Amino acid sequence: MKKNAYTKTMITLAGAKVYCEYFLNEKPPILLLHGFVSSTYTFNRLIPLLQKNFSVIAIDLIGFGRSEKSTTFIYSYANYARLVAECIDYFQLKNVTIAGHSMGGQIALYTTRIIPQKINKLILLASSSYLGKVRKSLIYSSYLPLFHLIAKRKIQKQGVKQTLTNALYDPSFITSELLEEYGRPLEEGNFYKSLVRLLRHREGDLKPEQLQTIHTPALLIWGEKDNVVPLHVGRRLVKDLPNAKLITYEKAGHLITEERPKEIYEQILSFVLKT
Repeated sequence: MKKNAYTKTMITLAGAKVYCEYFLNEKPPILLLHGFVSSTYTFNRLIPLLQKNFSVIAIDLIGFGRSEKSTTFIYSYANYARLVAECIDYFQLKNVTIAGHSMGGQIALYTTRIIPQKINKLILLASSSYLGKVRKSLIYSSYLPLFHLIAKRKIQKQGVKQTLTNALYDPSFITSELLEEYGRPLEEGNFYKSLVRLLRHREGDLKPEQLQTIHTPALLIWGEKDNVVPLHVGRRLVKDLPNAKLITYEKAGHLITEERPKEIYEQILSFVLKT
C-alpha cells in the first residue's frame, strides 16, 4: 500500500472487487462510507480537507459506485458491517473514526456494534435510522425473474437531476460533473439486480434498544432542510445514542457533504482530535 500519495484502486473484500480511494500517512485514520445509490464521490469536497489531518480511506460499497455489482453477495447491513471490518483489517487500522452518510451512517453503527474495540469515534452525517425491513410482499416479489427491470424503471423515471434536487437545499450545486458521477452506476447492467438483493436482504435499521448499547462517542451532523432523512430523525437518534451530540446547519439539505464540506471538516477536526 502506497503512503503519502492519493491512490485509487480495486481491492478484494468479502469475495468481491471493491473500489477504494485512500491517502495513508501517520495521522489518525478516518474511513468514509457513502449512502444509498451513491459512491465515494459523496466526499469529493471533504476528502481534500481531511487529508491535512487524517489518513483517509473511502470505499464504494459492493453494489454501488465502481465496486462489483455482485449477484451472490448477501446485501444485509450485518454483511456490510463485516465488509467494513475486513477493510479495517486490510489497511491494518487502529482507533478508527468512521464517517457515514445516510445509509453509510447506519452501516457505521452496525460496524461499531461488532468491533467496538477498533472504533474510536463515529461521525453520522444525516444517517439513515429507524427504517424497518421491507414488507414481505415486496420481498416475495423481488424473486420474480424480471423484477430488477421494475426497479430500473422506477429509478430512471425519477431521474438523477430530480433526485439530486431533492437531496440539496441549493440546486446550484448540481453540476454536469455531479450528474455524471451519480448517473454513471445507473447504466451498469447488474446494478439493478444488486439493488433488488439489497431490498431483499436489508434487515432494517438498529432499534432504539440496540442503539442504546453503542457507547462510542458520536457526532451527528444534519442539514435542517433535509428532505430525505429529516432533522427529527437526528434529534431522536442523539437521544438514543448514550454518548452523542448533534450539530445542525440551516440552509443545508441531505447531501450536506456537498453543501457544507468546510464546516463538516472543522467539526470532525474538533471532535476527533481535540476532544
